[in-house]
Amino acid sequence: MSTLLCKGMFCLLSWEADSRGRLGEYTLQPLSLQTEETTELGSKKELKSMPFITYLSGLLTAQMLSDDQLISGVEIRCEEKGRCPSTCHLCRRPGKEQLSPTPVLLEINRVVPLYTLIQDNGTKEAFKSALMSSYWCSGKGDVIDDWCRCDLSAFDASGLPNCSPLPQPVLRLSPTVEPSSTVVSLEWVDVQPAIGTKVSDYILQHKKVDEYTDTDLYTGEFLSFADDLLSGLGTSCVAAGRSHGEVPEVSIYSVIFKCLEPDGLYKFTLYAVDTRGRHSELSTVTLRTACPLVDDNKAEEIADKIYNLYNGYTSGKEQQMAYNTLMEVSASMLFRVQHHYNSHYEKFGDFVWRSEDELGP
Repeated sequence: MSTLLCKGMFCLLSWEADSRGRLGEYTLQPLSLQTEETTELGSKKELKSMPFITYLSGLLTAQMLSDDQLISGVEIRCEEKGRCPSTCHLCRRPGKEQLSPTPVLLEINRVVPLYTLIQDNGTKEAFKSALMSSYWCSGKGDVIDDWCRCDLSAFDASGLPNCSPLPQPVLRLSPTVEPSSTVVSLEWVDVQPAIGTKVSDYILQHKKVDEYTDTDLYTGEFLSFADDLLSGLGTSCVAAGRSHGEVPEVSIYSVIFKCLEPDGLYKFTLYAVDTRGRHSELSTVTLRTACPLVDDNKAEEIADKIYNLYNGYTSGKEQQMAYNTLMEVSASMLFRVQHHYNSHYEKFGDFVWRSEDELGP
């Protein structure tokens, strides 16, 4: 097949090899070349056509397509899969007969497995088996239907086959639910592979971490996604769901924690479990919940109440009332109480100093 590309005064004529990748003898079909000509009056343009082979013949007759003198505005190239064939007289220049040092990618028509390019059936099956084993079974077993038959050398210390890797799920904050002071939503993508190990469950651990807790001794609460959450047997403070990603084949699991404490540091850990009892690598998310909303008017009322209790002689009863009032407010509320107290009554003593003086350090 030959192609002529023209833009303005420049034309490109190209040939393609046959289906067997060989360049043979090609015959130009009678293509037409259209040119614009202006009449003598200059008021009308007419399109005139001539066979393209006639146009080339005229150029050859005028000896304007020789190797030494190429006509301006006309370029003819003939190449075969990245090299210039010896049969093309236009390419007989120093270095043109050499093979290209790197492969030349012409185009991609469709994507196919590499082993389908092999013609010999026996070699094709062996190559396919090796590729499938390498991708799904870590090269230590054979793919049988949708599972891996592991080699005798691919067993762990517990005697369980481990040639099929168990992918690690990636835990993350859900972008669809905004975290609040008591609510956090987490999600992860199902890691069940098409061939190989079978994921039977996901185990989710959550615990609150603070300076008074020994993180090594306090393990928190473990939840089975299959047994506790999807079955509905879990606590009312945790809800689970399942959705699909951009493609229907991808499942996304999500868990919403609804009873967390404000301004608390929490650690969430997730791992997958397969039918043989193996655990995947851990995926961890650590976050701090937001502080609760503070009623600033109430904080100012508490500051006035504390001042009245501290003012003058403070009896033991008044000291107890001030202590109980301050112990009932949250940390964020206490900051606002301190702010309002110092704004109005700091001349009688700083809030922290008066509290330590009246109630003790």
